[in-house]
Amino acid sequence: MSSIALYVEVPFATFRQSHAREYGQTYPVPPPSTVYGMLLSLVGETDAYKHCGVQLAIAMLSQPRKSKVLRQLRRFKVKDYSDSRNTIPEYQEILTDIKFMVWVASGEERVQPNLAERVEQSLTYPTSVQRFGCLYLGESNDLVNVVKLLSDDYRSESRRWLIRDDEGLITLPYWVDHVGSRGTRWLRYRLQEISTQSPPESSWTTIQAPVCKHL
Repeated sequence: MSSIALYVEVPFATFRQSHAREYGQTYPVPPPSTVYGMLLSLVGETDAYKHCGVQLAIAMLSQPRKSKVLRQLRRFKVKDYSDSRNTIPEYQEILTDIKFMVWVASGEERVQPNLAERVEQSLTYPTSVQRFGCLYLGESNDLVNVVKLLSDDYRSESRRWLIRDDEGLITLPYWVDHVGSRGTRWLRYRLQEISTQSPPESSWTTIQAPVCKHL
């Protein structure tokens, strides 16, 4: 199974919890589904099903700090876009200083080139990729500051792995249904500091839709 490792740095972001309503709570770490979306954007892929079966392993290099802001949110209750009833204030949690590593492995993908190969190509030869918009992680204003390939001998002072654990206290989506929520899928995790350079077996998450549309 071929794989690559990336370093990602984002100054601030919010990973809105799937069940959050008036109060915009954030997940404490970037969910696998969000990281997958960022990688698709990086390579210019608009079909979320294209790389079903890819596997991701995430290790946090920082401990993001959480803050709270008051922002303006639009919820359309009446047809008139400018009607004040469509605008409400909302508190939202924001994480700052987000630094992590993500391993991308071919896993159960059925397409060539696979996502790891496309990511490596896009970072090595940026002009070979056709994409649009800014690269962000989370919401559209949460811009990625750094994304780069890492060598096998990369060292870091602290590395907290996102480990799959049925009794873990962190529940994260690995696939999000953007039309309703019936197709959204979650796994439970824990963060654990493990002195290993390569991803532990229990750190891999397979990105898989409930019904995957393979090409």
